Amino acid sequence: MRLEDALFNWLQIQIVANARPDDHAAADTRDFFLEILTEDHHVENLHIHKVDDTMIHLRYDKDGRAKLQMIPRESGEQLLQDINENPKYN
Repeated sequence: MRLEDALFNWLQIQIVANARPDDHAAADTRDFFLEILTEDHHVENLHIHKVDDTMIHLRYDKDGRAKLQMIPRESGEQLLQDINENPKYN
């Protein structure tokens, strides 16, 4: 899995896990993507640094260097929106 894809997947499920703290499947999936990021891509200290009107800013360290990945907010929040709009998951 490409680094950018793993970051995006981690972000989406992190947002879901934050919004649904009792959703153990979301937490397990978040941990799975974090494992891919740490083991396959050597990412450390990954966190959501900032959310503004249009972007979500991810900060992390890779190969001893600080990195920033910006993801459109609408895309990052889409999974949570889809879950909330589907009564099957509520």
